Amino acid sequence: MAESTVLVIDDDPSLRRVMEFTLEEAGYRVLAASTGEQGLELFRSDSPDLVITDIQMPGISGYEVLSGIKETRPETLVLVITAFGSVDKAVKAMRLGAFDYLTKPFGREELALAVEKALKYRGLERENEQLREQLQERGATSAMIGVSEPMKEIFEIVEKVAATEASVLISGESGTGKELIARALHQGSDRRGGPFVPVNCAAIPENLLESELFGHARGSFTGALKDRKGKFEQADGGTLFLDEVGELPLELQSKLLRALQERVIEPVGGTPRKVDVRLVAATNRDLEHELGQGGFREDLYYRLAVIPVHLPPLRQRSEDVLALINCFLHRFSPGTRVAVAADAMERLRSYSWPGNVRELQNAIERMLILKRGENIELSDLPPKIRAEQAASSGVLNLPPEGYPLEQIEKEAICEALARNGGNQTKAAAFLSIPRHTLIYRLEKYGIGRDSGSGG
Repeated sequence: MAESTVLVIDDDPSLRRVMEFTLEEAGYRVLAASTGEQGLELFRSDSPDLVITDIQMPGISGYEVLSGIKETRPETLVLVITAFGSVDKAVKAMRLGAFDYLTKPFGREELALAVEKALKYRGLERENEQLREQLQERGATSAMIGVSEPMKEIFEIVEKVAATEASVLISGESGTGKELIARALHQGSDRRGGPFVPVNCAAIPENLLESELFGHARGSFTGALKDRKGKFEQADGGTLFLDEVGELPLELQSKLLRALQERVIEPVGGTPRKVDVRLVAATNRDLEHELGQGGFREDLYYRLAVIPVHLPPLRQRSEDVLALINCFLHRFSPGTRVAVAADAMERLRSYSWPGNVRELQNAIERMLILKRGENIELSDLPPKIRAEQAASSGVLNLPPEGYPLEQIEKEAICEALARNGGNQTKAAAFLSIPRHTLIYRLEKYGIGRDSGSGG
């Protein structure tokens, strides 16, 4: 494997020399610069694999360095260095495209691990074809069903990311299959021989969450009659899946952040211990929207969402309904051929499926048990599904006197923003248009920040 080049930009000569020595000792080729200007010159002339830059420097700041790098070579990964207590600056840098951050003071081992993690991530694209072949052999995505474009994109992400150690945050409504994605990530990784430990954070009483995750020592509280391993230790050597991670209280979020950063946990009443766990988290809430509300830590969010994966609801990918129906018919009635009448299939395809794939699966199982004949007829459908009118050929109900096209477009954009919590990226996906097209329309129609922001 070719020697990787790391560019270090820091105006502190002693820290710069320590970083140079540490990285050279780890086998990297190191370039060093004392100013942002000098660093950008080296970046343009040598094209390093990774850049490490301090944020606070005389002359141009680390933010400007980061912007210059992303404009020239967007694929380059950048680690930023920030002072203790200035995590807000690191979060700002990550919003601008930084891969990760280091907080002063940091040790040599922490630096080496951060660089190793970044360079492993950078190698994903180069190894994409090899990983795809390996994952197809392992069958990592074989349990997932979907023929729609959004699901094909998700399968590609899973195949690229599974064999890495990157943290993944899966978002989506209840019933969309978030745990299935998490299991596919585990099965496609080198950890597939280790445990996969799922935890539903919303289902555990708040006063028991800390003990459930990190374990406890005997006598640490009333009822603690013996030492107990938490989910982190149970998942050692494997994957820990935290479902509904947005339900964790703030004080527990800080302990989770430490476990992610240092791979160290501290049982209730016990002593710290090392764990080797890959974390995959999921939520049905818009955590990015909640960051400014104080309900979720920004630094934890960016640690969890190194790779964000959004699962669209079933109503937005109706072409997957038929494939899922056939899959569930085969699963719950193996060896027999059960057909679905045309009118029943049309109603199933047009139904909104608020419970998503889970609701569809339960409906198929119920119909196979209760059907009156050999096949599934319209009368066999659950009453809730029969009662919902099939979708019409269009979504508009225009007045007889007509309606301005621009007003229709403006209202559609406002509706898309409202449905997606003001998140422009998700609103653009909802409308099946590129984000820059949405931004152009926002400016064209004068739709201000009060209609929603973010993205």
